[in-house]
Amino acid sequence: MSKLLTIAIPTYNRAELLDQQLSWLERSIQGFESDCEVLVTDNCSTDDTQEIIDKWQQKLINLTFKYHRHPENLGVMNNIMYCLNSSATQYVWAIGDHDPIQDRTIPDVIDILKQRQNLSLLFLNFSGRNKITGHPVYPPTIIGNRWFDANGEDGGSDGKAIFEACLAKSLGAVIFLTANIYRTDLVKGALQNWSDAANNWMSLAYLAGYCAAHGNVFVTKKTYLECIFGATVWHKKPKAVLLMQYKHIPEMISKLAEIGYSQEFCRQMMLRLCQEIDLKVLLEKLQRWPVAALR
Repeated sequence: MSKLLTIAIPTYNRAELLDQQLSWLERSIQGFESDCEVLVTDNCSTDDTQEIIDKWQQKLINLTFKYHRHPENLGVMNNIMYCLNSSATQYVWAIGDHDPIQDRTIPDVIDILKQRQNLSLLFLNFSGRNKITGHPVYPPTIIGNRWFDANGEDGGSDGKAIFEACLAKSLGAVIFLTANIYRTDLVKGALQNWSDAANNWMSLAYLAGYCAAHGNVFVTKKTYLECIFGATVWHKKPKAVLLMQYKHIPEMISKLAEIGYSQEFCRQMMLRLCQEIDLKVLLEKLQRWPVAALR
């Protein structure tokens, strides 16, 4: 009989942060080792990642701890997709190696997964913080430092409606990797349905939407995580932002329409995107990176 949850950690050249994340895991998972598996997928790191893995595989002897090292760097998204496709448990939770997670999270997650029937997607609420200033960061459409505002703690049967409400409030919430826990068979189906999802940085929203369309969705009111803004590649590269806003988001919305999300909802999302586009900024970016803007 398969276990309940795979906790997967895609990583690359962040041995110190990985060590901290595995230290959190050791604390949080106590008493729930039999329900979980751990999978670390290493994007061919050149630092001390292997030493960290050896250390924790020796310490976490009561836990199924798997490690895979890619022969070459596959890129961030391909490493994430590998994690999701490699899960053999009922649910899969891929977490960032640098994301702060509270110690109470795993016990609460296991309880939610066991208590709710036909749960296809679990959103963990989180707060945001600017890495440089330390100031809180959260959507202007939500009151207080949290990123999900949907009333989904009843594990609502209308998964599509809950997902639409979450996406309409904040795309950033839906694509925060560590906030998503997927039912494994469904997320694998989503990846089969969109075979090149790894080429779209917004495809995590599609994966969540696909899962939501096939079952119940639970959104926690409590915040369990913190998203550090300015800590990832996407926050630092202007060309990445250009691709996300003008290519990846429209493509993702189109994919949601293909799997049954209403034309009206998708039209409203596209309309909002068009309203948010600054044509002057777009023209400046087209002049600087014409190939990136047109691909």
